[in-house]
Amino acid sequence: MLMKIFNYPSRPAEQRVARIINRGLAFEKKDMAAVSRICESVRRRGDQAVISYTKRFDSARLSIKSMRVSEKEFANAAQKVDRSFTRALNRAASNIKRFHEQQLRRSWMQTDRPGTLLGQLIHPVDAAGVYVPGARGGQTPLVSSVLMGVIPAKVASVKPIVMVTPPTKGGGVSPHLLVAAKKAGADAVYKAGSAWAIAALAYGTETIPKVDVIVGPGNIYVTLAKKILAGTVGIDMIAGPSEILVIADESARPEFIAADLLSQAEHDVLSSALLITDSQKLAKAAVRELKGQLANLPRAEIAKESLARYGAVIVVRNMGVAIEMANRIAPEHLELQIKDPFEVVGKIRNAGAVFLGDYTPEPVGDYMAGPNHVLPTAGTARFASALSVDNFIKKTSLIQYTKKAFQREAADIIRLAEIEGLAAHARSIKVRL
Repeated sequence: MLMKIFNYPSRPAEQRVARIINRGLAFEKKDMAAVSRICESVRRRGDQAVISYTKRFDSARLSIKSMRVSEKEFANAAQKVDRSFTRALNRAASNIKRFHEQQLRRSWMQTDRPGTLLGQLIHPVDAAGVYVPGARGGQTPLVSSVLMGVIPAKVASVKPIVMVTPPTKGGGVSPHLLVAAKKAGADAVYKAGSAWAIAALAYGTETIPKVDVIVGPGNIYVTLAKKILAGTVGIDMIAGPSEILVIADESARPEFIAADLLSQAEHDVLSSALLITDSQKLAKAAVRELKGQLANLPRAEIAKESLARYGAVIVVRNMGVAIEMANRIAPEHLELQIKDPFEVVGKIRNAGAVFLGDYTPEPVGDYMAGPNHVLPTAGTARFASALSVDNFIKKTSLIQYTKKAFQREAADIIRLAEIEGLAAHARSIKVRL
């Protein structure tokens, strides 16, 4: 059976759920070693390392001089896209911008304790890097990744915002990506990909500027580079394969469920697609639909392997159990295809994004709705959040005491310093008394 149906609670169901939860970030020690070597090479050799890796893996035609996308390339790109793309791009960009503007923070101060002024200063980072994955020979440009990475940085008032993306074999960049980069507000685009692009952004080279924060999804080499360089530079998250959990009751439509499960299964053989329902009838209907829809899916082989390895249909006693399981799994995408999703949404604690109702499939969030589609995966929604404006700002504490306020609290500060055995801390207070 393509997607096995499990009754929960049961040992087989528990084992399947554990397999999905624990699949994590799949890499071998040799991958980590290879990425470490790449990062060190870029740190030492700068542009020469970046162009050497690029020529070897992406485009033999590229040179250091042509690594930065020129204004002529941007102008040519604008002539190559059609009106329907421009219309869709403009709508998506507008929705994403409006949503992220609601996340803006402001500096604040408080003076409720006599003689003290306390507060927080909010500043954008000085520079941000946005990674946009390769586009399979330029045929499938990931325009949404441009918008989701650049727009929050722009809303946060970061300048410059630098985008990197692997070049095509011909040494170019998809015109759709370049038009999207202009629309979103990127200040520069560089033709570099994989771990060497991440290292270039982290360390800076003669051509690619050093940034303070790097965001955006990528392959295992990109992810490992971010993991290695976290601390040298800020990163958004260590993201694993895509995943979806659909909670559905007997009111749900099997064809909708099947289509949504496949929308994630087609990403990668490590992707997870899971249905939890309190209806045995719906479970069987959804599996039949999956088989039928797979027959016409271009990436059917990838989806089949994904479903076989990390897919499941789990039948539970009631919706309460389904919600408990969702909070335990903490999925990247959680769809509530139930009669009244607002009855249970308040009980959802752990999820990257929640999609409510039959007509809010996960791809709505990928492209158009407004919230960011860069989401925590592999259970990290228990403690992590979607990419947001917060990823591009810094918070600086502000403290001022008058002499009177200082004297009022000095004895307590001295006592705490002495308990910790830090005599110089205590003396810093005593010398002012």
